[in-house]
Amino acid sequence: MKRHFFDADHDAYRETVREFLAREVEPNYERWEDERLIDRSAWIAAGKAGVVGLGVPEEYGGSGVTDYRFRCVVAEEIARTGTTSFGSGMSLQDDIAVPYIADLGTEEQKRRWLPGMAAGELIGAIAMTEPGTGSDLQGIKTTAVRDGDDWILTGQKTFITNGIHSDLVIVVARTDPKAGARGFSLFVVERDMPGFTRGRKLHKVGLAGQDTAELSFDAVRVPAGNLLGTEGQGFVHLMEHLPLERISIAVGAVAAARAAYEWTKDYVFERTAFGKPIGALQNTRFALAEMLTEIEVTGSHVDRCVLALNAGELTAVDAAKAKWWATELQKRVVDRCVQLHGGYGYMMEYPIGRAYVDTRIQTIYGGTTEIMKEIIGRDIAAEFA
Repeated sequence: MKRHFFDADHDAYRETVREFLAREVEPNYERWEDERLIDRSAWIAAGKAGVVGLGVPEEYGGSGVTDYRFRCVVAEEIARTGTTSFGSGMSLQDDIAVPYIADLGTEEQKRRWLPGMAAGELIGAIAMTEPGTGSDLQGIKTTAVRDGDDWILTGQKTFITNGIHSDLVIVVARTDPKAGARGFSLFVVERDMPGFTRGRKLHKVGLAGQDTAELSFDAVRVPAGNLLGTEGQGFVHLMEHLPLERISIAVGAVAAARAAYEWTKDYVFERTAFGKPIGALQNTRFALAEMLTEIEVTGSHVDRCVLALNAGELTAVDAAKAKWWATELQKRVVDRCVQLHGGYGYMMEYPIGRAYVDTRIQTIYGGTTEIMKEIIGRDIAAEFA
């Protein structure tokens, strides 16, 4: 069935993204994975090519793109090339850091930070997770205490995407211990603030080139002008932005599943066993048929969610449904594709091998599958409350 999701502008942009990846990313990607760090120069190149900072308004140096389908193009091309570590950092910038500042920032904050983010010169991160706090955000222990015109920020964060490269870190901190969910606020901590240090660059199972780190805040003096959004509304701000983060993960999951399927389809009709292509065997054909059907059906639903996002109608519950289903599908598809590759599927020189280790995190970050089901389940139960 023909996919009527993109138009000519998206197709033209796809060529731009494809050319950028072929020129700047693919030739360097193996080295970045080995070194466990993407070169900062790649961010600058992405800014010049218009591959990062899409959602930054034009008055702040960005493209001013409000149509999320352009971000879908980037996700699909990154999946096709298997350069997932690079894409993960870009997604954090464009789907989390930029929207928070563009939506919640004051005019001064937006003029100070957004142009650099659009150019790839300023790299953003968000620090929610702590060593003892994952999905339960209300268990956050990092604190911010008012001191004159500043806030004194103290705490530890872990599993922070872009943690090593980040110039701006949006930190979730408790500002009123007695206010429950209304006792959290968001602060932007800048690279050189005294007391802000980076710990280990974490050695992950997959996404080797993507920098994930521990961050420490030892009585960091944060100017009141770096409070992002409304004091005490940090938890609300997080909830408002989670649908975009989760649908971005769902988009990436479908794109990655489709790429794995395409690699595998080509492989099984090139590889022979018992005197004929593996793809000629009924079991292989059935496996391909099942995967393609699931990918297309799921992809159609995620496309609908993206259109709902564009229209301002995507709910947190709908995003949770798309996120858990698409990422679990990605896991199943990639696992089956490894099996169809046989021993070569376990080799990192094949893109499917790298996809196998990169995929596992998808059902964990951005909210685990179990948390997604809890969100949906609570919504169902609310009908009878």
